[in-house]
Amino acid sequence: MKPNIDTIVQFSGLKPGRYVYDYTLDNSFFKTFENEELKDGNVDFEVHLERKERMLLFTFSFHGTVKTTCDRCLGEMEIPVEGEDTLCVKFSDTETSDDENVAILPESAFQIDLAQWMYEYVAVRLPMQHVHPEGECDPEMLKFISDEFGEGDPDEENQPSTGEIDPRWEALKQLL
Repeated sequence: MKPNIDTIVQFSGLKPGRYVYDYTLDNSFFKTFENEELKDGNVDFEVHLERKERMLLFTFSFHGTVKTTCDRCLGEMEIPVEGEDTLCVKFSDTETSDDENVAILPESAFQIDLAQWMYEYVAVRLPMQHVHPEGECDPEMLKFISDEFGEGDPDEENQPSTGEIDPRWEALKQLL
């Protein structure tokens, strides 16, 4: 499925200089990538293209919100995202690049689709953990988790319940 917005930039007829493109990535855009972590969103992109004789330099500036699932209660939540990234596009029929900020296109190329880069720039801005702020998680789910798995920190289940501190930890405290 293709996104509803046209993220293809035709550079073959462009003279050297600067160009600006504006995009709004919406739910239909994010659904094309079929990623459960990044379901929906509304992200505004401003893309600056500096066209040079043998190279294209794209600067992506974006801000907005994306929807994902809370890791604690499995409820839907919005996460603000913003950032700025640069992509350098070079032309070569033989060269390759391991740098994620450099793309190599064949000499015969006349356009580039920015959709994948725009999606990835948003995706890498998501925090590792997606958790609602304190007090905003689904109370029914939290009650279920508490009833099913008990209260407290899961790391504490291996600790002795007598309230005594392991003497090895007590010795380490004396080093402070």
